[in-house]
Amino acid sequence: MTDASGTLPANGLQIAYETFGDPDHRPLLMVMGLGAPMLLWHPDLCAMLAGRGFFVIRFDNRDAGRSSHLRDARPPDLMGALMRGDVSSASYSLDDMAQDGFGLLDALGRPAAHVLGASMGGMIAQVMAARHPERVLSLTSIMSTPAPALTNPTPAATAVLMQSPATTREAAIAQGLEAARITGSPGYPADEQWRAELMGQLWDQGLDPAGTARQLMAIYASGDRTEAVRGIAVPTLVVHGDSDPLINVSAGRRTAELIGGAELLIIPGMGHDLPRQVWPAIVDAVSAVADRTGADRTGADRTGS
Repeated sequence: MTDASGTLPANGLQIAYETFGDPDHRPLLMVMGLGAPMLLWHPDLCAMLAGRGFFVIRFDNRDAGRSSHLRDARPPDLMGALMRGDVSSASYSLDDMAQDGFGLLDALGRPAAHVLGASMGGMIAQVMAARHPERVLSLTSIMSTPAPALTNPTPAATAVLMQSPATTREAAIAQGLEAARITGSPGYPADEQWRAELMGQLWDQGLDPAGTARQLMAIYASGDRTEAVRGIAVPTLVVHGDSDPLINVSAGRRTAELIGGAELLIIPGMGHDLPRQVWPAIVDAVSAVADRTGADRTGADRTGS
């Protein structure tokens, strides 16, 4: 169960959020991936992190879930970006999405936080750590990349990204289950009951394929972030599955290579999801990298800042 939820003004938008755990504990901002509302952060995982001394904050990125959707924005030209490198139709960048996260922390009265992101959320978390290291106590980048060119998805995983949106609730559930079978973890049993319930919730909440396209365009518009990632100096953990069909494990290895002192956790059999069986290892590693910081339990101070 969540402890608090709502929407708050952040970076000129309304950002929906939920929290888990003791507000006096060290804050952990969790950033989700492409087109994915915060509901994809399993509440049991959030509770597990809260049990390790984190005040967990999950939120909906712009154009996802209950946060602001930029429906009046110019339609993104994804084919132009892919074929000609023309990103002029992008409505925003990953930097703007990073500012949304900082804006939410401002609204919650948190000057700094540990930041954990998955997939596109990992890209946003990297930008946060690169641009404002004084506000990022530690970085955890999961199944992510410093550059779009490093993703190397399989043809089947690419097809999942390009499929037409479902037009009924039942079709959305079936489509979500099939996508999870393709992009998920071959080394672990899938929790299809939770996935089906989740897809139903997402349908009820309202899907926004155009919003997902705007987020994808933000990734293209932000381009290769290698030099920015190379400059990250906060304690960093990089997590990747060796069976990820959507963002190849080589992208995770490259992320860790770029960041001095970064810890790299490669999980055998993990794909582009977070199966329950790997949570203990990830939570242990996240807690360990957070322990390397000089912040107090609230993130209100940082040794050497």
